[in-house]
Amino acid sequence: MTDKPKRISAKVRAAIDAMFADTVKTVTDAADHVGISREHLSRELSKPHVTEFMRQKTMRRLVVGAPHAASTKLALLDSPNEMVRDRASSFVLGLIGIRPDPEQDSRQGTPVPGLVIVVENHAGQPPVTIGPEPVRQIEHEPVQIEQE
Repeated sequence: MTDKPKRISAKVRAAIDAMFADTVKTVTDAADHVGISREHLSRELSKPHVTEFMRQKTMRRLVVGAPHAASTKLALLDSPNEMVRDRASSFVLGLIGIRPDPEQDSRQGTPVPGLVIVVENHAGQPPVTIGPEPVRQIEHEPVQIEQE
């Protein structure tokens, strides 16, 4: 036995269509547009079958808009702005699986600014490092603090 699909009223469908057409911007405006209360429309929009209807409608719109988006992204490859070209090319190459190796950091070997403090314990415990990593330690003799 097949289940009948749940019905979506004409007014709720009209409100959804108005939201998709950008005729209205909010649920309140959509409800006013079709002559129902905001509360009723909000309850209806929360129902799983209505949510699924809107998801399918969204997917159809995205599929129709995809060629335009692809064309726009490809047109950006010819932009006079180098940063725009770089980002567009990285995006397009990423779509076909060509990505930079995340292990290769472009700043490898670049010194990290800041102060690193190494506190040595004389109780046989390893030194404690405070500061950015990696640490390049400068060998020196510990300073003796005279106590008064």
